[in-house]
Amino acid sequence: MKNKTVAAWLAFLGGPLGLHCFYLRGFSSLLGWLLPIPTALGLYGLERVRLYGTDDGLSWALLPLLGFTIAGCALTAIVYGLMTPEKWNARYNAGRTGDAAAGNTSWLTIGAVVLALFFGSTILMASIAFSFQRYFEHEIEAGRKMSQ
Repeated sequence: MKNKTVAAWLAFLGGPLGLHCFYLRGFSSLLGWLLPIPTALGLYGLERVRLYGTDDGLSWALLPLLGFTIAGCALTAIVYGLMTPEKWNARYNAGRTGDAAAGNTSWLTIGAVVLALFFGSTILMASIAFSFQRYFEHEIEAGRKMSQ
């Protein structure tokens, strides 16, 4: 039986590592194996920001990958948490009745949804703002070089 609350928390906390994919689909999940790649690239971008500052071009190209991966996994946690018990059990607990306990929503599920909404939206907005700021600063600098 795949528990909806466990899946929502795994998507929120361990989503960028693909933990929720492995929990729901096993180790044959392609998405579970692919999710750590943009996470690692984003962490490398974060390390480049720490070492070289925010003016490093590669860092502002890589860093949003981490933010978008975290935001996408937070959205997945929200979708899991808000799924009806009947739909959850039909999809992940085949052969069980629609009202099986594993698909029920508890306060822990709601907590995962609330935290995923808060942190996911915050990280998404920060990633978009950082990306656009660095992009436009780069374009303004290129325009200044062309005008000289």
